[in-house]
Parts: sequence; structure tokens; C-alpha cells
Amino acid sequence: MPEPVEPIPIAALQHWCYCPRQCLLIHAEQAFAENVHTLRGQAVHERVDQAGMDLRAGVRSARAVPLWCDRLGLVGKADVVEFSAAGTPYPVEYKHGRKGRAAKGLHDHLQLAAQALCLEEMTGQAVPLGAIYHASSHRRREVVISAELRVLVEHSVLAIRAALAAAMLPEPANDSRCRECSLIDLCQPAPLAARERQRALAAQLFLTDD
Repeated sequence: MPEPVEPIPIAALQHWCYCPRQCLLIHAEQAFAENVHTLRGQAVHERVDQAGMDLRAGVRSARAVPLWCDRLGLVGKADVVEFSAAGTPYPVEYKHGRKGRAAKGLHDHLQLAAQALCLEEMTGQAVPLGAIYHASSHRRREVVISAELRVLVEHSVLAIRAALAAAMLPEPANDSRCRECSLIDLCQPAPLAARERQRALAAQLFLTDD
């Protein structure tokens, strides 16, 4: 009988896709800090964090739905799951910001795909589609739960488990992602990157041309 595995939060996949170092800081070292982006996100989630059910135009909407996938060892919560008259689940993930920033949202798509895989295992129904709801523009963007996204979920789960087992922080990104990250002061990407450059320059001092 296989050993039970520690479940990975669905949110960890989003963090991993955005920045592996951020993921390990949050999920291995339990580090967290607030900034304007996290506070805006909390404000957006105030209503959907309250469990409840609505029925409109034949579509049943459940808020704060607990999720799990035993096959992958995932746990989490969906902001909203809409159920059609046929019972097909349709996860909706709430995000602050505007719809126009969709090109930057692979990490959000990965989170939505993980929710879809959980719902498929839980309900026995296929989940081909989901949506990201952008609170600032009050518009949603539909996301196809593609084969590529499904594979990326599985690969990400394996990568996160390996990183957690290794108990070593990945190198900092030190790029444009860092400016919006609430953990920038804890992560210290710029000083760490500068130290690595100094080590590389120091090593080159002892190289000779033969």
C-alpha cells in the first residue's frame, strides 16, 4: 500500500509558476508579508470567502468550495463553482486587476486547472472550461482547461514535492516579478544576485589563459 503524501495547497502551484523561491518561502518557511497587491486580493475575496449558494437563470453557484484530489495530493478551495443544469462544474477564480493583463496570467491558469482536476475527481464530471474574474474591470475571461495545462499541473506538483524534500531555497529571480512581490524584503533578490556576481568575478581572477 503506497505511503500517504502530504497534500500540497493548490495555491502553491500558482506561487511556483510565478516564482519557485516565493513558493518555498511561503510553503516551506511559512513566510508571508502584506503589500498593496495582497491587500487588494483580500478585499476581492471578502464575499466569495463566505460559503454559500446562489441560483440564477438555472445556474447554481457555490462559494468557498473545498477541493481535493487524492491522485495528485492536492487540497484547496475554489472561490466559486458554477454548476450547469446538467451538473457540469465551472470553476471561477477571482483576481484583482483588469482583464487586459491576461497575458501575464499563466500562474492563474495553472491554479484554475488544478481546481478543475480536483472537481473532476470529486464529481466524476469532465471540466473543460473555467474562468478568471477580474474585479477591477468586472469582467471574466474564460480559460480552456487544455491538455497542456493539465500536464503542467502534474509536473508542477512533482517539482514542488521535490523542492520541499530538498529543503533548499531556489535562487532569487531578481527581475520584474520582484517589484510586485510582497516578500521582496524577506527574499532580498538584488543583494543575493549581486553577491553571486561578485563570486563569479572573484573566481575569474584566478583563471589563466593557457
